[in-house]
Amino acid sequence: MLTTKIRRLVCAAMVAALAACGSAPVGPGYYRVERGDTLYKIARSNRTSVESLTRWNKLSNPDSLEVGQVLRVAPPPGTATASTGSARGSTSGSASASASSASRSAAADTPAAPASSISLIWPATGNVVRGFDGNNSKGIDIANAAGTPVFAAAGGTVVYASNGLRGYGNLLIIKHNADYLTAYAHNRSLLVKEGETVQQGQKIAEMGDSDNDRVMLHFELRYAGRSIDPARSLPPR
Repeated sequence: MLTTKIRRLVCAAMVAALAACGSAPVGPGYYRVERGDTLYKIARSNRTSVESLTRWNKLSNPDSLEVGQVLRVAPPPGTATASTGSARGSTSGSASASASSASRSAAADTPAAPASSISLIWPATGNVVRGFDGNNSKGIDIANAAGTPVFAAAGGTVVYASNGLRGYGNLLIIKHNADYLTAYAHNRSLLVKEGETVQQGQKIAEMGDSDNDRVMLHFELRYAGRSIDPARSLPPR
């Protein structure tokens, strides 16, 4: 019973991370709160103060942040910068600092290249009809006929096998190690269950169009909870 509860908690965390990472990107001057963030950490990363973030975002409790919450991290139009030396600095210097802060914020949804790599195989045959861009597409889409086999891109443990995440249809999430997981969406049927260990190349689902307007596999690769381009880890074909 305890093992089942722990597995469900891990599963819920994985789904929450997937949903949060799949959210629409934020614009320059804004930042989307991630798991483990504090207001101090966000302020330091964007070279501003906790007081400024609290004021710009009208936060009643600066110690209470929610994953996925969007914060303004650059001064609103028409306000002075929060830098102590802004009054002494030149106008061009202030503009440069603001541009730098906005650039860092805009890049927040794009993770740095992982220090290690993972060896994947293609999860399905077919044509790649949409690639990864990190903003509107968090993975790649592979189109083929309904029922086309879907394979585990790498060995691991199934941590989610259901259709409770809107926009993904019948979804599988496989955790490979402490850093990597893969997601397989829009399947017609799921052939493995939560908690099951799968081997690389094992048939885990059949391609379909659940919660989608065409038959295809939407395939995502996550590193430390954030989406990265799976094409960089897949072999050429």
